[in-house]
Amino acid sequence: MAGRYKFASSSSSSSLWSSSPSHATFTSRLLLLLTLLPFTLACFAFVLQWRGGIPDPINRWSPDPLVFPGMGSSRSTSSVVDDPVRTSRSDCVDVLGQSRSASFPYHRDWKFDYGSDLRPKICITSSTSAGLEQILPWIFYHKVIGASTFLLFVEGKAASPDVSKVLESIPGVTVIYRTKELEEQQARSRIWNETWLASFFYKPCNYELFVKQSLNMEMAIVMARDAGADWIVHLDTDELIHPAGTHEYSLRLLLSQVPGDVDMVVFPNYESSVERDDVKEPFSEVSMFKKNYDHLPKEVYFGNYKESTRGNPNYFLTYGNGKSAARIQDHLRPNGAHRWHNYMKTPNEVKFEEAAILHYTYTKFSDLTSRRDRCGCKPTKDDVKRCFMLEFDRAAFIIASTATEEEMLRWYRERVVWTDKTLNLKLLKKGILTRIYAPMVIVQGLRESGVFSSVIASAQTTLSKEKFLESVKPSNSSTMADSGEIHSRKIGKKKESQATARRILNYMNNSSHPSAIPPLSPPDLHNFDRE
Repeated sequence: MAGRYKFASSSSSSSLWSSSPSHATFTSRLLLLLTLLPFTLACFAFVLQWRGGIPDPINRWSPDPLVFPGMGSSRSTSSVVDDPVRTSRSDCVDVLGQSRSASFPYHRDWKFDYGSDLRPKICITSSTSAGLEQILPWIFYHKVIGASTFLLFVEGKAASPDVSKVLESIPGVTVIYRTKELEEQQARSRIWNETWLASFFYKPCNYELFVKQSLNMEMAIVMARDAGADWIVHLDTDELIHPAGTHEYSLRLLLSQVPGDVDMVVFPNYESSVERDDVKEPFSEVSMFKKNYDHLPKEVYFGNYKESTRGNPNYFLTYGNGKSAARIQDHLRPNGAHRWHNYMKTPNEVKFEEAAILHYTYTKFSDLTSRRDRCGCKPTKDDVKRCFMLEFDRAAFIIASTATEEEMLRWYRERVVWTDKTLNLKLLKKGILTRIYAPMVIVQGLRESGVFSSVIASAQTTLSKEKFLESVKPSNSSTMADSGEIHSRKIGKKKESQATARRILNYMNNSSHPSAIPPLSPPDLHNFDRE
């Protein structure tokens, strides 16, 4: 038994020894594989993320994470990698929690790839007398969302040397001054011989500005076409385009999706609803807006009309018929500051269902006196009708001209500032009011990253008024002035020759040129009663 046991034991031991090396080898290989696999994956990930090494194939086809929404295709990853300034700066965060690197990707590249071949190419034109504190955020916000060309017709503060020097240094910006040469060139415009704008001629204040804007828009069409632009938009410098409805918040993407047979697109406007009386930088501080009638159900609009107006003459303080963008093509002409038209056809027009113009109107208390200081009308109900097209502008002018500072502030708080939080919440729930943060985030990001200060610091002294005609050359386009004698008329002053007056009268019955569309108030309760 002992021998059998010993034999059995010896046999079992021999079996174990024969299988043990194979099992141990398998186990050791498995452990080695499990050890090497995470290490290999970690090395592979390191290689993919290494800036100087192989690019990640996934990132090659995905949006650049450093690119701000709306400019996804305008800046390549390589431009960020190759920037010695960016790569030399530390990405660490200091003990105070403030990043040592720029928080906005365009801090070191505020030219925004001007001159690229991205399409469509968008031109924005404006007539302005504002200062840099308003114009710079306005320009660079629109650069972020896709505009590349800016034609600025400047007067007042905007035409001063300190301001114009900075504006002229920005790639894509052309500054046009209201000089004698410009007025002489615009005096030859065919517009003076047509009827569609005739009812606005030779009137003061807003009417005079409306004519100036139309003449500037006519000239801007030719300049935009020469610059290779596909679309042109006329905006004031207190207006921002809100390209809602695009996943990249991109005006370029929005217009690229417009069908080719569409000549003009209309952006309904939203009006700013300030919640304080001490706003200094509207683009960075205002986030609440009142929606346009076109973007609201009729029952919601008219059902909340009285609460929305808060005792003012209309639903909006100022205009409510939006602004438009036109596809640049033959025979294009302005149709007032809000629309475009064509001499040879009726444009095919569509209206955006989500995108809008954000109008920052009366956002600062000083806006009351600034309008007063620009107009010489008497502060009476009858006389202000000569100067202003909209009822609220007339009321604001009278208050600013007759009331004390304290009375003006009280009136401003009652009519303009939205201090009733309960009403605000109710109208927000109804959809009358809405919160829009994108412009605030973009402008604040630009400001904090030093884009505006970088532009000002890098501005170089350039010749201005003496050379403006180099960028404003006479054209044979049907939208520009006819050749012939230069008239000495000034906009808003009766210096027209008798021959030109006869030509205007001859056009009065010409129905082929519809009248220019002025700033119009939104529908009121009388419209609802008629419906």
